[in-house]
Amino acid sequence: MKDEQLNESEVPRTEATITLDAPVLRGTTKIETVVVRKPNSGALRGTRLQALMDMDVESMMTVLPRVTTPALTRAEVMLMEPGDLLQLSIEVVGFLLPKSAMSGFQQS
Repeated sequence: MKDEQLNESEVPRTEATITLDAPVLRGTTKIETVVVRKPNSGALRGTRLQALMDMDVESMMTVLPRVTTPALTRAEVMLMEPGDLLQLSIEVVGFLLPKSAMSGFQQS
């Protein structure tokens, strides 16, 4: 029997690294990159999936602190540049889509 190996494009992504346009300041520390992990069902509690798919800011402010490394606080997400919030939100939504919906798109 032949060993089957998945192509790199077939391996499901579980995280994405985002370089922020405007670093988040935490005391004297600058957070310039944020890793967004694929959320599990527990990380989605208290939000509506449709609101997340719509990239609702309030819903993203709830979920992002649960799925980012370093863990962004709600206050940090509130003060974030809109373009950076959009980048993080796009990754969250991408993780929520089923494989069948992503088959026509190339992932980075």
